[in-house]
Amino acid sequence: MKATSPRTMRPGTATLRSWAAAYVGGLLLYASFPPLGLWFLGPLGPALLILAVRGRRARSAFAAGGIFGIAFFAPLIVWLANLGLLPWLALTAVQALVFALAAMPLPRLIALPGWPLYTAAWWVALEAVRGRAPLGGFPWGRLAFGQADAPYAGWAAVGGGPALSFAVALLGSLLVYGVTAWRGDRRRLSLAAGLGAAALITAPLAVPAPETSGPSAVVAVVQGNVERERTLDEQARMRGVAQNHASETKALADAVRRGDVPRPDVVLWPENSLDGDPGRFPELGSLVADSVRELNRPLLIGSILEGPGERAYNAGQLWLPGQGPVSRYAKRQLVPFGEYIPARSLLGGLGSLQLIPRDLLPGTSTAPLVAGRVRLGDVICYEIAYDDRVRDTVRAGANLLVVQTNNATYERGLQAGQSEQQLAMARIRAIEYGRAVALASTSGVSAVVAPDGRVMDRLGTWRGGHLVQEVPLASGRTLSERLGVWPEALLGAPVLAGLVLALRRTRRMVVPREAPAEAPEHDQSFTKLLS
Repeated sequence: MKATSPRTMRPGTATLRSWAAAYVGGLLLYASFPPLGLWFLGPLGPALLILAVRGRRARSAFAAGGIFGIAFFAPLIVWLANLGLLPWLALTAVQALVFALAAMPLPRLIALPGWPLYTAAWWVALEAVRGRAPLGGFPWGRLAFGQADAPYAGWAAVGGGPALSFAVALLGSLLVYGVTAWRGDRRRLSLAAGLGAAALITAPLAVPAPETSGPSAVVAVVQGNVERERTLDEQARMRGVAQNHASETKALADAVRRGDVPRPDVVLWPENSLDGDPGRFPELGSLVADSVRELNRPLLIGSILEGPGERAYNAGQLWLPGQGPVSRYAKRQLVPFGEYIPARSLLGGLGSLQLIPRDLLPGTSTAPLVAGRVRLGDVICYEIAYDDRVRDTVRAGANLLVVQTNNATYERGLQAGQSEQQLAMARIRAIEYGRAVALASTSGVSAVVAPDGRVMDRLGTWRGGHLVQEVPLASGRTLSERLGVWPEALLGAPVLAGLVLALRRTRRMVVPREAPAEAPEHDQSFTKLLS
């Protein structure tokens, strides 16, 4: 048998190293998110993806990007398996494919001078695409959403999630750049990369803290809880959720009368705290009215409100003492295969999709719900991940953000951090807009978040309870809110310029057919890092 020369084995070995780097990078990025919450590992994900694709051909970069996407998303959204293995595997595959396709031009960007800026822009552009397509996008897993505890989280107040994601990706890129420059005896470049990283970390500390000396309000969050040990079909048809929240509101009223907690200015129930329309079912309407009388305070409920035809809205409805329901906010960003079924005639009869008998209607209004001096900016569940959905309600005049959510389905069996991940997003939004955020969940995690992203109080999963906190009612505007979508556009745009430059460089180069597929000689320091 003819022996295989070491030279012949090198491509296979390099490929395995590339795949290993991509796999570890995806796992480390996952670990930076809740439930592990090791935020300092966040920059290592982009760093290892760079090492995985550096010097590779587009096909090899496609494979590395796909492996990275699987290693990252499979554990991040494993809580989706509570709906079945197929939804979890399908969404993981779609997101991994997006990463794989996006990684194909990445080696050319890394070959450009000043490439760390291009790779950071690549992340912003990738997240912009993922957050919009397909089917309205899936922003879950943005770099920014794992950095609520990072000392540089203040970038969110400057340019929102895109600026914070850019900073995380740039930190990872500078780490690789600095190490390889140092090993290549380019000490000045390495030191410059270190200074750039230090500036990224410390610059947000100069951002002024949110103003908290203005008006304030006492907010109560009620978590009524539901029974956990039920089948998915039973949970979908379960009644009595409203009674649980009414009972917990009665317990809150008793605590107020005893003087244990102050009387709240507004009371918040979560998404789906009612299992029907209180205007259509008198027993539900009476139950809500009784809860309003218990405290004689405005109450925000979550309900499915009847719409035109056979359609309905997933909405938050504000009730005032002596007046009943006065305003509502209908969810605008509906969940595909959760609140509506694309191609229903083809897919509607499959598996658990049969539990969704009709498609909900998206709302259109962004106006806050006014309860005295409190102007509630309602954001329902999934919407907290979407920049424009939160920005719209702040710009409409909200001085307190409310996230109504129902996580019972996603925590029913395998508890893998879905609630904690949503709380992390709420914390980033608090920093981004300088607003307190009240997160109301049927079964946890419920929490109250200060404008600086600090968790003031919280309730765990699968327990009833209530939170009462005094929060500032901010009316100021952060730079992020003023700039709107511009940070995403400006920080992501360099990737287009980089691709044009890379294409021009490729056309100018004459590459012999015998040229190896691995990194050129001046890039061997990257290969050594994988050794």
